[in-house]
Amino acid sequence: MSLPKQWAEKVGIETGTRVSIQAQPDGKLLIDPILEGRTIKTKRIDVTGYEARALERDIIAAYLYGYDRMEFASKRILAEQKQVIRKVCYKLIGPEIIEESSNCVVIQDLLNPNELHIKKGIHRMFLIAGSMQKDAIRALKNVDHDLALDVSQRDDEVDRLCLLISKQFRSVLCGGRMPDSSETSIEEYHDFRMAAGPIERIADHSQRIANVASKMQGPVREDVMEVVEDLSNAYMELVQQAVDSLYDADTTLANKVIDSIDGMRLRVKELHASILKLESHEIMISLGMIVDSLSRIGDLGSNIAEIAINSAIKNK
Repeated sequence: MSLPKQWAEKVGIETGTRVSIQAQPDGKLLIDPILEGRTIKTKRIDVTGYEARALERDIIAAYLYGYDRMEFASKRILAEQKQVIRKVCYKLIGPEIIEESSNCVVIQDLLNPNELHIKKGIHRMFLIAGSMQKDAIRALKNVDHDLALDVSQRDDEVDRLCLLISKQFRSVLCGGRMPDSSETSIEEYHDFRMAAGPIERIADHSQRIANVASKMQGPVREDVMEVVEDLSNAYMELVQQAVDSLYDADTTLANKVIDSIDGMRLRVKELHASILKLESHEIMISLGMIVDSLSRIGDLGSNIAEIAINSAIKNK
């Protein structure tokens, strides 16, 4: 097979090198070099004088950039800095500490990002976010502080998946192999990557509701709680439909979701008005924050539906 010389030299292909050829959904062929002994990308960081937040941001940036190995060095790495490194490793899927001493810490990414298909990753994110929302409202209803804490902690898993998906997409943009290239085009990959953002923020709002519930000292009045619960269920059902419309490229369903969410603004306004009539100022403020988060979840569902429409327009 004859290949452009300049490209072949850039990716390390020589005469006799094996390549794989994969058919893409749009009819294109993807030529991928099968190179032995892939070079490990290493990032070395001198952490002398590094503050905790700056160190955390740099580790995440190096992870998203695709470094396989991160080496942190100093004459003496502070205990606080090591704690940050451990904390960030927990927040990321793949990186593990493989070496540690008083002046050096080494992180190795042990996960092949191609093992997780983006559609499966998005689906997993939504399942976790949906369970968080359902349990956050249950914690509010039953004044269950332990369940509220459990919901709050689950947000880390959604964040980890979102960062992994971001890393995968950056790798694809830089010429890496798509793990599901036979089923997903680069355009679809982009659209699903965009959908990860709203789902991650839905989890954030579920965590916010759980945090409010964890501070409640007494139950919400039954009739008001029933309305809040119904509103939460309605919004999450519409978010589910928005995600379905993205997977099925169903613009009719996506438009229906957007119209339905727009039509719920009156319900939110009426609920806010009824909350203002409550006697307890503490419950009034807490429920106001919760209803605001539910409304934002609805808006994020609309965002997903809009992504679905934009993604499916090529099929019309």
